[in-house]
Amino acid sequence: MQNYTFRLANNQDIPGIRQLIFKVLLEFGLQPDPSSTDADLNDIEAHYLKKGGVFYVIENAAGQILGTGGVALSSSKVCEIRKMYLASFARGQGLGKKMLNLLLADARKLGFQQATLETASVLKNAIALYQGAGFLPYQPDHLSSRCDQAYKLDLN
Repeated sequence: MQNYTFRLANNQDIPGIRQLIFKVLLEFGLQPDPSSTDADLNDIEAHYLKKGGVFYVIENAAGQILGTGGVALSSSKVCEIRKMYLASFARGQGLGKKMLNLLLADARKLGFQQATLETASVLKNAIALYQGAGFLPYQPDHLSSRCDQAYKLDLN
């Protein structure tokens, strides 16, 4: 396995983050939505860091971003796991599990009691990862346009 670094992202990372996420979405037949569902990618610092959340990138030794993941504030007790994506060549190496564990550990440290997430049924490996971590299906009031499933996990 290559040497990868997990680090907090900043707005200078936005071009690489958007390129990765939009490429992965298209790979699975899902449409990027920069003006709505993906508008948080226009200012990561404002949407995540300044609102009490985190956003990480995974990069290789050459500085290429090959994974992302964030914790976004939903309410004082609930956070949303967002934008967990991995480049195709980086999958199957345990990086998704490491990212999810990092995000959940941060969510607990930040004092959240529950984590939610939305996903699309075509992302079968991601769903297996979430279910393996203990996430359970639930019906939210609203799902984003490209998502057809929602999960939640009690963090206590």
